Amino acid sequence: MADGDAQLGYLGVARSLSGRMWRERLADADLTRRHQLSLGLSEPLARALSARGVAHEHGPDYLNPTLKALFPDPSSFMDMDRAAAVLVDALERKRPLVVFADYDVDGASSAAQLVRWFRALGYELPIYVPDRITEGYGPSPAAFRRLKAEGAELVITVDCGAAAHDALACAAEIGLEVVVIDHHLMRGDEIPKIAALVNPNRPDCVSGQGHLAAAGVTFVLLAALNREARRRGLFAGTPEPDLRQWLDLAAMGAICDVTQLTGFNRALAAQGLKVMSAWRNPGLKALLDVAKSQGPASVFHVGFILGPRINAGGRIGRADLGTRLLSTDDPEEARALAEELDALNASRKEVEREVTEAAIANIERESNQGEAPMLLVAADGWHPGVIGIVAGRLRERYRKPVIVVGVDRAANVGKGSGRSQPGVNLGRAVQAAFEEGLLLAGGGHAMAAGLSVRPDTIPELRAFLCERLAGETEAAAAVDGLDIDALVTTGGCDRALWQDFQRLAPFGPGNPEPVFAAADVRVERPMALRGGHVRCTLVDGSGGKLKAVAWRVEDSEIGRRLMTEGGAVHVVGRLKPDDWQGRSGVEFEIDDVADPRRA
Repeated sequence: MADGDAQLGYLGVARSLSGRMWRERLADADLTRRHQLSLGLSEPLARALSARGVAHEHGPDYLNPTLKALFPDPSSFMDMDRAAAVLVDALERKRPLVVFADYDVDGASSAAQLVRWFRALGYELPIYVPDRITEGYGPSPAAFRRLKAEGAELVITVDCGAAAHDALACAAEIGLEVVVIDHHLMRGDEIPKIAALVNPNRPDCVSGQGHLAAAGVTFVLLAALNREARRRGLFAGTPEPDLRQWLDLAAMGAICDVTQLTGFNRALAAQGLKVMSAWRNPGLKALLDVAKSQGPASVFHVGFILGPRINAGGRIGRADLGTRLLSTDDPEEARALAEELDALNASRKEVEREVTEAAIANIERESNQGEAPMLLVAADGWHPGVIGIVAGRLRERYRKPVIVVGVDRAANVGKGSGRSQPGVNLGRAVQAAFEEGLLLAGGGHAMAAGLSVRPDTIPELRAFLCERLAGETEAAAAVDGLDIDALVTTGGCDRALWQDFQRLAPFGPGNPEPVFAAADVRVERPMALRGGHVRCTLVDGSGGKLKAVAWRVEDSEIGRRLMTEGGAVHVVGRLKPDDWQGRSGVEFEIDDVADPRRA
């Protein structure tokens, strides 16, 4: 592509109907050729591998990620050996233990792994999950005092605890031993004085595994526990647990926590999906059945069918439902829990829809918000369990950082959740607002943040964040674009092309799903579907026809353009398998549309 073309964008699209520039995903030509020759790949696939930064020597492990090749030494994690020794010692002495888990999928899948390992050694590990509404995120002094009063001597926190300084200080005061298994960023260099703190993101950890979810860290802990128990001779009369049977749980956390699917984490996800496909975990099988789904496990199953239902318990139901579902071996209990979670998920969708519509109306009514570098929208009574999802929806729509705040007037507090654009560090800005005295609590990372605020401070907070993020948002908007892997024809988009690129799966952060562009296609037989979706057929000059769908575009420029049928357009999207009624085809999921006359 010539420099002038690069400035215009891929296919000359400097500004699509969603406002983005299209770009060809950059790839090193020499590395592409080396991948093509050494691995026997098609040129487009070799180019995609190169564009994802995969070095020549790492190509085989990338296409076939195995635990044998990529599993890290557990001892490389700070405190991992200490944690294993403390837990096996407690097992041998039959001390009263409790696993304290976060209420999302990562917390549930981490806790379930520990429950299942201890169960294999003859110990039933109790579970405690804090309520999102009444207790908030992570351990609290009140929760630790309660567990201590109920007889616990040692608490294992998973997917939380690393930054819970008040709770950990309280535990020390009351004589409650704590082992923390976490992956969240920690503030400062101070390490709490507890039995063990395993976190690849603690400042002094040299494991190089900071991209793992808590479920991945927990899986490494299981290897350390097996090693420590073996050293002590605990498997002389008891079979050593085969950890591979729980890879499905490790994959659940890795995928649902949207972690970087590279290196060891990629192997966890890939091998975990293979294990999951046997559907031996009673909870996952029951959830699949109640959702009326089937087939081999995929990132789609985990991220869009199983994950949201497990999360529904923590969002608007009982916080421990997901952990109990993933931990149970009783098919009847699993079925009852799955049905309850499925019903809660349906309710969650309705609540989410209502809050999303109200938030959009709020933003459109306050027309000056549309030009602001970030959006902060608040209202009384918005359910705190869905505001994060709504913030994500609004970020997709407005393509700028969004914070959604639900206000509880009786408590005189607003709980907010934010989602950001690439290149805009929302967590840092929220931390600055906390340090400025505008928040009761707040923190997060570059792409997401949470906060608590007094309702009368919200206008001041909005002004502070807009000023703070103006430069970053402007710079991010200038480079906001879609990276495209290959140009295709409608006739060339077939099952063979989809299967070829599936060799790069599983897809996620660090390994984006392949994106294809089709030029000068006509839209035929557009049909508006319930939910704001549009289905149509794409036809290009070669005469090839391709089924296509665009999700949630009804009230957007993309949706309106697809429904008009007139003139040729360029489209960008992803290929999906179409197995309806036994066919073996593909469908094109449209991400963006450009009108050549306006691009």
